[in-house]
Amino acid sequence: MSVNFKDKIAIVGAGCTRFAENFDMSYADMLAEACFQAFEEAGVGPEDIDGAWLSTAFVDGSAMKGRSGMDLAEPVGLFDIPITRVSNFCASGGNAFREACLGLLSGVNDVVLAAGVEKQRDRPPQKSLVKMMVVAQHQFLQKGETAAGQFAVYATRHMEKYGTKLEHFCMVSHKNHKHGVKNPIAQYRQEIPMETILNSPMVAYPINLLCSCPTTDGAAAAVLVRAEDAKKFNKDYVLIKAQELIVNSGWDLPFFDPRYDFSYFPSTRLAAQRAYKMAGIKDPVNEIDLAEVHDCFAPVELIVYEDLGFCEEGEGRHFIEEGRSTAEGDLPVNVSGGLESCGHPVGASGVRMIYEITRHLQGKAGERQIKNAKLGLAHNIGGPCAITSLTILGAP
Repeated sequence: MSVNFKDKIAIVGAGCTRFAENFDMSYADMLAEACFQAFEEAGVGPEDIDGAWLSTAFVDGSAMKGRSGMDLAEPVGLFDIPITRVSNFCASGGNAFREACLGLLSGVNDVVLAAGVEKQRDRPPQKSLVKMMVVAQHQFLQKGETAAGQFAVYATRHMEKYGTKLEHFCMVSHKNHKHGVKNPIAQYRQEIPMETILNSPMVAYPINLLCSCPTTDGAAAAVLVRAEDAKKFNKDYVLIKAQELIVNSGWDLPFFDPRYDFSYFPSTRLAAQRAYKMAGIKDPVNEIDLAEVHDCFAPVELIVYEDLGFCEEGEGRHFIEEGRSTAEGDLPVNVSGGLESCGHPVGASGVRMIYEITRHLQGKAGERQIKNAKLGLAHNIGGPCAITSLTILGAP
């Protein structure tokens, strides 16, 4: 059963580090920078926070940091309060945000913090997430299975079923790198020619190198209160209109279900249906002003256009061809540059997306500002394409 979040919770402060190869910053340094930005905007200090949730997806990739809430306590000065560490693959940040909202709705907490952080670059490629999957996952089914390999299954099926071509996926990457030029916290801030993207080395057909997000360091944070208290903290608060978290299978089920054709993401479709009902959205294309969606690989964004109801099934290729998801289009998607430009510090990405939407709704997104933005959506997919976190935010 869905919990009704509509207009009950507000974001009163948000912060984000630069997403980059932050070799000069530790896990703790990044947490402190993001959290204290959020505190400053909310007009609070660590002593005002009475509950916190920390998102780190892969502790083995962070020099053992992120195993518990203790790793948030010391860098930020949060002591003698409940702090919970959350991990749910790429949906970890959205999951931490959801738990913070629930703490407020329950009446247990009054001022809460949701923070996400991941330190991925302080290790050689031989000890990357790919090796972690090879060593740690199922001894028969997942040896050598990569994220790119999983999503390639969806991309090839979409091509076969709907006539989508490699060029359409490359258009997504081209758009997002163009958007990223205007984002000062993005890892990559240069436009990349279509020809260069098309000719980049293949990773797992049809996903090539420049249709893949980089591994990155970064942190993001948000301070939340109940809506009736928001004005006491920040007149530029933002309201939560809906939040959904869907987990619809385990590691193996999607790949052994004869009913499933791999042309869509069931968890995203269900999350969107429930979130739109909660927020009162009947026509997402005309009601949502911008979206941050999961583009760990470019084909994911194209398929998600359809799952979120931005276009009909099989029409994602036309949605990108016609420029409808550009900053100038009728539903701008990933004007931050997305994961393709910002990078993907897994535990931080979901909170970073919420930070991005918040800035647009406040009218504080700088060069990339979407004019008159009133409603925005943040979306993540995690695990074997089976977990979705979806948050809808609105200006009061």
